Amino acid sequence: MLLLVLGTAAGGGIPQWNCACPGCSGARADPRRRRRHASLAVRTDDGRWYIVNATPDIGDQIDGRPELHPGPGPRRTPVAGLVLTDAELDHTLGIARLREADSLEVIAAAPVRAALLDRLHLGDVLTPYTSMTWRELPRHGAEPLTPGASGLQIGGIPVSGKRPRYAADAPDDEAWVVALRLYDPASGATALYAPALATWPDRLQQAAAEADCVIVDGTFWDDEEPRRTGISERTATGMGHLPIEGPDGTADRLAGLAARCLYTHLNNTNPLVDPAAPQHKQLARLGIEVAYDGMVIEL
Repeated sequence: MLLLVLGTAAGGGIPQWNCACPGCSGARADPRRRRRHASLAVRTDDGRWYIVNATPDIGDQIDGRPELHPGPGPRRTPVAGLVLTDAELDHTLGIARLREADSLEVIAAAPVRAALLDRLHLGDVLTPYTSMTWRELPRHGAEPLTPGASGLQIGGIPVSGKRPRYAADAPDDEAWVVALRLYDPASGATALYAPALATWPDRLQQAAAEADCVIVDGTFWDDEEPRRTGISERTATGMGHLPIEGPDGTADRLAGLAARCLYTHLNNTNPLVDPAAPQHKQLARLGIEVAYDGMVIEL
């Protein structure tokens, strides 16, 4: 299994266009600290790629990885389709950026598909440009990532009923936000990708315990960070993100796993966006890493 980390930032990216916080100012001063919106690419057995979450940066993210470049034909692309973990704008705005494709496959949970088609009218907007095919992400078990193939398998684990603001009155559903479980029958390797976590259900704990690599939500360092930095009147958990540190934090959960564990989806207020922050050493003592843009993970 081969994974490409295309981005590791939360909504707005780092730097965020309208923000002068230390994290954003530091990234403007030092381009090496810049982070694109959180996304992942996974290679199928036939050498093609699915991109997890279509961020506003998707064009640059594809162009920044030679593995995703088109060719040898003028319009032949190795990008096979998209997988969505939720319906948030930060993870779906990039779909329209792919309208030049001859066809576009999107794998998503049922409420996510309904929000994009019924609330954002994405199908109406893109139908004049490209043919879209939707496939439902299984909530239980797994299915081949490439239809009809026997290789890499994918499944979803519902982790939150948090709806995007534009669908605040939509029906309740536990699968508004999912964690992705990727399994390679050939090698037996399993990866878990959860860029947004409002809860840590038992099914997620079991999947994490069985995984070889776990990449999870690192939006905020602690629960009070959004209020302390003045970006929100809500706590991290109130915004739908489990913090890293604290009694309900994820660091202690990850430290007990045998898997390689990494954080992604960092907010610009998170001290981890500064490579010199002492919090990096704190995580390193627990055996936990912070993912970076361009990282390659082979399992």
